[in-house]
Amino acid sequence: MILDTLANADRYSALHPRFAHAFEFLRGTDLLALAPGRYEVQGEQIFVIIENRPGRTRAEAKLECHRRCIDIQLVLEGVDEMGWMPRAQCVDPATDYDAVRDIRFFDDAPASWITTPAGLFCVFFPDDAHAPLVSAGTIRKAVVKVAVA
Repeated sequence: MILDTLANADRYSALHPRFAHAFEFLRGTDLLALAPGRYEVQGEQIFVIIENRPGRTRAEAKLECHRRCIDIQLVLEGVDEMGWMPRAQCVDPATDYDAVRDIRFFDDAPASWITTPAGLFCVFFPDDAHAPLVSAGTIRKAVVKVAVA
C-alpha cells in the first residue's frame, strides 16, 4: 500500500510498467470535469472510474481485494478514510471471488485506517485488502485500475 501526492508519483513508475502512463493520465486530465462513470485510458490495461458518492461509516465499509488489477485511488474532493489490512490476514470472507467484477469482500475489520484528503492517492496491490469510501461527507475520486499482467 502506498499513500502519497501526485507530485511524487514518478517515484513509483518502476514498480509496474503501466504506472507511468496511469500517473500521466491523472496529472494531465481535468478529472473534476469528468462525469461519474468508466473511462478507458489504455483499453482493459488501464481504465479509470470516476465516483461521486456519499461516504459510509467504518462499520458499513467492507474490506475488498482484487486479483487482476491494482487500484490507484486519487481523492478529488472530500476526505476518504480508507481501511487497510494485508489480504493474507483476512480470515472471514463475506463473498467468493467474483471473476467478472474482479472483487472479493471480507467481514474482517481493517488493521488500520488511512485518512486520505483531496490531492492524495493510495495504491492498493492485490495483496492489500481495502475498505474505501468512509466519510461523513461526499467523496469524489478517481479510481485507476491497472492490470497486473
